[in-house]
Amino acid sequence: MVTENDVRDIAELADIGINTEELGPFTDQFNAILDYFDVLDRVQGEGSVIRDLSNVMREDVIELSLPQEEVLKNAAFQEDGFIRAPRVM
Repeated sequence: MVTENDVRDIAELADIGINTEELGPFTDQFNAILDYFDVLDRVQGEGSVIRDLSNVMREDVIELSLPQEEVLKNAAFQEDGFIRAPRVM
C-alpha cells in the first residue's frame, strides 16, 4: 500500500507538483491502480498463445553519412566539432 508520504516522494522525484488537497485522492487512485495490477497478476490463462511470428525488421544497409562539416553547417551552435545543445535541467 502506498502512503501519502510515498506519493509526495514520488511526485518530487518525477518533478510533479501535488498540493495538499490533491494528495489524498491521488494516493487512493495510485493504490487502486496497484490493486488492479495485483488482479492482473493472478489471472490464469488457458494454455499457451500460439502466434505466427515473423521478422518485420529490414536488413541493415550500410550507407555513408554526411561529412562533419556539412552537418555542422545546420547547427545553430557548435563546439569542438560537435553540435552544442541547450543544457537539460
